[in-house]
Amino acid sequence: MRPHPRGGVALRILYLNHNVAFSGGTFHRAFHFAGELAGRGHEVTLLSISPDRRAGFTERHEGGVRVVETPDVFWGRGRTGWDPTDALRRMWWLVGKKFDLVHGWDCRPVVIGPSLFARRLSRKIGCALFLDWCDWWGRGGTQSERPGGPARILYEPVETFFEEAFRRNADGTTVISEPLRERAASLGVPRERIWLLPQGCETVDWPADARDSARRQLGIASGAEVVLSVGVLLPRDGELLFEAMRIVAGENARAQLIVVGKHGTTIPRDLLERGIVKETGFVPAEILTQYMQACDVVAVPLADTLAGQARWPSRANRFLAAERAVVMTRVSDLAALLERERAGIITEPSPAAFAAGLLAALRLPDERASIVSRAKALAAGPLAWSKLAATLEGCYATVMNR
Repeated sequence: MRPHPRGGVALRILYLNHNVAFSGGTFHRAFHFAGELAGRGHEVTLLSISPDRRAGFTERHEGGVRVVETPDVFWGRGRTGWDPTDALRRMWWLVGKKFDLVHGWDCRPVVIGPSLFARRLSRKIGCALFLDWCDWWGRGGTQSERPGGPARILYEPVETFFEEAFRRNADGTTVISEPLRERAASLGVPRERIWLLPQGCETVDWPADARDSARRQLGIASGAEVVLSVGVLLPRDGELLFEAMRIVAGENARAQLIVVGKHGTTIPRDLLERGIVKETGFVPAEILTQYMQACDVVAVPLADTLAGQARWPSRANRFLAAERAVVMTRVSDLAALLERERAGIITEPSPAAFAAGLLAALRLPDERASIVSRAKALAAGPLAWSKLAATLEGCYATVMNR
C-alpha cells in the first residue's frame, strides 16, 4: 500500500473476470468499477479472457486500468471461464506479484483458482479477497431456463458447485441483488460482510435530432412506434414478450418490435412474416447505438423465475440515461427501484399486463417524458458508476481495516 492522494492509502488491486474482454457480461461491471477506482488513485489490474489468443498474454491500458487478456483454448460458450489451462496460466502470470486486495468477479475456474492463489501469495502483506455475485446460474437458476437437453444434467451441478463452494473463503462479498444477498447468507457468509452493489449507468449524451437521424440511416419510418429489445432472452422471457406484442399489434398498427443482438430464443414465424417483429442478429456497436436512438420504448420482459428475480438486467441501465422509456415486469431489484422512483413502467409478468404497459408508453408521450426525466436523474445519481465506486471503496476500507 502507498499514500492515497486524498488521504488514507492507495491499494494495489487485482480484478479477475471470466468473460471475453470488452465483450459484455460481467466484464463491463468489473471494468467500470476498475476505471472509477483508478481515477480515485488506486492501481488496478484486470485479468479477462482474450477474444482469440490460444497462447500468450496481451496487455494494454484502458481508462487508467491495466487490462491483461489471458489465453484460452476453448471456443464459443466454452470461452466463459472453464478452461483449466487458462486458470493455470493466470497463476503462473501472478507469481512474484503482490496485491493489497483481490476481487474475483464471480467464481468460475479461471477466476476462483487464481483469486485464491493471488491472496495466498500476498498473505504476508494482509491481502483481502472479495467475491462478486451477479447472476443465479445453478440450483434452479439460468441454466435450468436454457435449453440443453441431457447435457444440462451434467453441467448444472458443476455450475452450482463453483457458484457456491467458495463463498465463505471471501473476506468480503458484493452482490447485485437482494435474492443473491440472501443466498450468500444461507451459505454461511456473515451478513456484515455482504454488500449490495447494483449495476451502474454510463453517461449518454445524444444530440437532439438523434432519433430522426438514426431512423433515416436505418430505414425506419418516422411515424413508426418502435419497441426495442436488446441482448439475450431466456425462453420464458421471449414467450412473454412475443405474446405481448401480438396484443400490442392488435391495438396499434404502427407498433413494431425490433430485437437486436443474439437473443437466443425463437421468434414466432407469423410475427416475423407480418412485420410485427424484426430481428437484426449481431450488429456492431455503432449500429446498436443507432437502434437505441431510433426507438421509443425499451422492453425488459423478465419471467418470474429464480433467474429473473436474482438478475439485474443491465441492458436497461443505458436507456435510463438516454431518455428512452423502460417497460419491464415486476421482477428483479431494478424493477422495484424504477417503480419506487416512478422512473419506468412496471407491470405484472404476464403477456396481457406487459402489453398494456407497452401500449401506455407508446400512447402517452407526456407521461413518458416525465418517466424518462426521473430515470435520467436516477442514472446520474444513485446509479452513477462514480457513486457506486465510492461505496465499493468504502467496503474495501471496512475489510482492510479489520
